[in-house]
Amino acid sequence: MRRYFGRKLLIYGLTFFVAVTINWSIPRFMPGDPVQSMLSRANISQPEAVEAMRVHYTNLFGLDLPLWKQYLNFWGALLKGDLGISIWLFPTPVTDVIVRAVPYTLALLIPAILLSWVAGNRFGAFAARRTWLDNTVLPVGYVLTATPYMWLAILLAWALGIVAGIFPVAGAYSFAMEPSWSPAFLASLAQHWFLPFASLFLVAFGGWAIGMRNMIIYELEADYVHYLEALGASRRLVRRYAFRNAILPQITGLALQLGVLVAGALVTEIVFSYPGLGHLILQAIQNQDFFLLQGTFLFVVIGVLIANFVIDIVYVLVDPRTRTGMGGAA
Repeated sequence: MRRYFGRKLLIYGLTFFVAVTINWSIPRFMPGDPVQSMLSRANISQPEAVEAMRVHYTNLFGLDLPLWKQYLNFWGALLKGDLGISIWLFPTPVTDVIVRAVPYTLALLIPAILLSWVAGNRFGAFAARRTWLDNTVLPVGYVLTATPYMWLAILLAWALGIVAGIFPVAGAYSFAMEPSWSPAFLASLAQHWFLPFASLFLVAFGGWAIGMRNMIIYELEADYVHYLEALGASRRLVRRYAFRNAILPQITGLALQLGVLVAGALVTEIVFSYPGLGHLILQAIQNQDFFLLQGTFLFVVIGVLIANFVIDIVYVLVDPRTRTGMGGAA
């Protein structure tokens, strides 16, 4: 088992290196001059002052160096935990900007991922045993799982926000409030959180329900099920074994879908102007903020890799055949 996790760590380490390198490269291929963009927002009229400040800030951000040296400096700073200074919110460190946005993204992602996975698998297993439910409600799952996150977010914002006026459609809380632990502020947080969460939950729920429904039907036709039935096992016991075997591919599917779910969350945040990492990415692109863009992507990459590694561990613990195989290989 130690050798297995050693190989996994090596693979994740290589993936991290390649992903971070691509993450560093992408902003450098963006057109435009980030320093000039920052100075244009400062409304400085004297050309001499603009040129002097442009040279100063280009040197300050290290953008005057050759790309290979910028790359080495990036890794040196990254190993020290320094993600640089935000060009858009100068002179705020990128780490501080990301730390303020991370709680909002996690508040959307963690409940949406966990609740949609649990509820979708339970509903899919239940629908597989009810013909009327399989023929009526479950087709909605096909529609949901084929729906882009952004499009469903726009529909929910239009239907429940603009037309019905039940939920707000922008921000994380009322613009008239200051952050606090008061019941009114927490209620405002929940109201602004619901629509982004619902758009993520519904799309993921449909996919998990369809997958589990298909897996349960497959398992109920397996030889071991017929053998258990021939031995006189109760239908409840048979279904329990079928569910335990059907859940294993769903765990693997969760690891494969994490990147899609994270990307969906980032796009959904943009639709609702939710101040998470997706909102930061949009602002970084619009303001040509290299350091904020690469820092935000870096956090996303690390989060997805850690989550996948945790799912790998969970899979080994859940499936005894995996542990037996590793023991035999050792």
